[in-house]
Amino acid sequence: MNSLVIALALLLALVGATCLYLASPNQRWRATPLRAKPARLLVGLLALSSLYAFTRALDGVSAVYTFGTWIMLLLVVLPYLGVFFRPRGGVR
Repeated sequence: MNSLVIALALLLALVGATCLYLASPNQRWRATPLRAKPARLLVGLLALSSLYAFTRALDGVSAVYTFGTWIMLLLVVLPYLGVFFRPRGGVR
């Protein structure tokens, strides 16, 4: 049961970090970024849901540490994925 909850928490944080990246004006995955206000609301809901799921599966300190580490990893990796998978010859 705990492994399913942790997987759900990781997935929620992944979707939230992806939405945060896609709302950035410097993102390279789409031609235009997502609208900022709806994306911020969605990111907040997903982040809180992820943190809540982590606290259901882990104790408080471990949940916050795991959530923070996962978010930091995603926010570093997502921009590089945009550059790595960019079609060759494209400006963006």
